Amino acid sequence: MSGNAQTASLKLSTFDIDVTPPVGHDLAYDPMIQSWDMGLRAKGVMLLGAGQPIVLVAIDWIGIDDACYDEFKRALASAAGTVPERVAVHSLHQHDAPRGDIQDDFVLAVIHRLEMAVVYSLENTRTVTHIGLGEAEVYKVASNRRILDVKTDTVRAPRFTTCRDSALRAEPEGVIDPIVSAISFWEDEEPIAVMSFYATHPQSYYRTGIPNPDFPGIARFFRQLAVPDALHIHFTGAGGNIGAGKYNDGAKENRLILAERLADGIKRAWESTELQPVSANTIHWGVRPVVLPADTTKNNIYVERYKSGKAKIDIQCLSLNNNASVLFMPGELFVEYQLAAKKMRPNLFVTMAAYGDYTPGYIPTVAAFPQRGYEVVVSKVTPESESILMEAMHQLLNTRR
Repeated sequence: MSGNAQTASLKLSTFDIDVTPPVGHDLAYDPMIQSWDMGLRAKGVMLLGAGQPIVLVAIDWIGIDDACYDEFKRALASAAGTVPERVAVHSLHQHDAPRGDIQDDFVLAVIHRLEMAVVYSLENTRTVTHIGLGEAEVYKVASNRRILDVKTDTVRAPRFTTCRDSALRAEPEGVIDPIVSAISFWEDEEPIAVMSFYATHPQSYYRTGIPNPDFPGIARFFRQLAVPDALHIHFTGAGGNIGAGKYNDGAKENRLILAERLADGIKRAWESTELQPVSANTIHWGVRPVVLPADTTKNNIYVERYKSGKAKIDIQCLSLNNNASVLFMPGELFVEYQLAAKKMRPNLFVTMAAYGDYTPGYIPTVAAFPQRGYEVVVSKVTPESESILMEAMHQLLNTRR
């Protein structure tokens, strides 16, 4: 391999648009009645030079599924000059936010504006000379939502993101991933973009009729103010069974408190960041298509797609410098998937974005199904999904670089 090939430069562009709907538009549960100081954003990066372009997007919506998700990936791939398999679109899952609906003119307009943002971003590409990796623990934000009866090993009570029951709030945090991960892209000594990843449902309170990015969006804004030269993008990790319920009794002031705690964790991850040189040759993109078995006793979009043979989902992995990997996953994954991924490669920097293709909904573990609970009752998939996802993650994390 020639010296030029060994040091092929990596380029990056960033984009950021407002995706707040107009007054009167439906949010996840209620019509929008007015707007707030902070709207909803779609933020992303495009990596150029490592084969076909790679597009990563995080959007402040509750979820994008079915044909709408397919159209987001198709449109962005077309705009970037790549293929849909190299596009990852992830919702943060805020609840005072819209759902992706391919029949909605506003959603179609967002897709078009996001396409244009990707195209325009190509006029302002930067050379990436280094990447930065940092991690830190987040204190008093996440807690497990499923409170188990130790005698029966079944869920005796849910501890959702707002929990007014003081006895449930007094229960231990339970199984969580307390770590927020930060991956940054640099041109020499100047940061260009920072991506953070943290696993929890992102609600403090909702059903206000006012779209807002909730505490992760506020935390992201705080970090944008602190490091204004870099675009800050946040992804929700495997938070299907995780929420802020232990630390949130529903008081409105808790939104700011939770945002400050998450921002503090991201700040410490940023401060712990270690830089390393990077080139296009050390950036790799892997894809493993899977089909998660549907619970055909239920009637929903995912079951329809499964029965029609259109339930394929791409599990994607971005590998950087052979020592860091990001898994891009579907649905509302239980946190155990994220913890398992980290154990698969304990010597690597491994993190995860969930809430990609939202069609399968909650994806519990095998052990969770007999425990019952809300997430299992509404799940659209069967327990066999765990082994399929675990195998895909293992393959992606262990592919020879």
